[in-house]
Parts: sequence; structure tokens; C-alpha cells
Amino acid sequence: MPAAASITTTVLPRLSFADLIYNVEIMTGRDYLGEFEHIVILALLRLEDRAYGVTVRQEIELRTRREVSIGAVYATLERLETKGYVRSHRGEPTPERGGRSKRFFRITAKGVTALSRTQHALRSMSEGLGLAWRYS
Repeated sequence: MPAAASITTTVLPRLSFADLIYNVEIMTGRDYLGEFEHIVILALLRLEDRAYGVTVRQEIELRTRREVSIGAVYATLERLETKGYVRSHRGEPTPERGGRSKRFFRITAKGVTALSRTQHALRSMSEGLGLAWRYS
């Protein structure tokens, strides 16, 4: 009579909530800015303390020569703020705005890190390609 087959059972460790948070923090270290996020952050750096939705839009349109909707600018600024890459504050209400205040944006240290990581990746990917000569 043949020998009985043995069955091996493996018990996997149970993950705690802390394990999941740890993994999320590791994954965020690989974040890169999307194209428009990159452009918006560069506009914030150029505008310094004058950066609010309208001036960001104007700066982008001036430098990229492409039309940008104010909705796209604000949606991107909101997303960047949620990620912790920018922060905002309200300016003083002004009569010319009907007593409403402007919402100003500034890049954070985390945003500088993401910008640096993105620019490094783009330089690394394009290094040695000679794109200007190859396709002109």
C-alpha cells in the first residue's frame, strides 16, 4: 500500500496597520512629478510670493506658449497641496476683488525634493541622446 501523502501548510504572518503605513511611506519615496505638476511648481518658484492661481496660469502661458485653463491650474495646485508639495495661505481681502482674498501658494521642502528627483530623472533619461541635433 502506498505511503500517505503529506500536506504542508504555511501560515503567513498577519500584517498590522503599522506595517501598511510603513510600506506606503517607502512607496512615496519614488514619487515623481507629472509634466503639468512639474511646470506648475517651476512657475511657483519663479513667482515667489506673488504665486496665486491667475499669476501661475499667466506665467505658464507666457513661458510655454500654450493655453492653460484656470481649472487645470487650481486642480493641480490642490493635488500638489494634498501630496504635501505645496502649501497655501490666504492674502488680505482687496476692494478690487470685491473683498475677497487671494490664495497664495509656496513650494515645501517635500516639493523641492520631488522637483529635484524629477529633474534628475529627466536629465538622466535624456543624457547623451543629442535630441536637438538628431531631429532638427
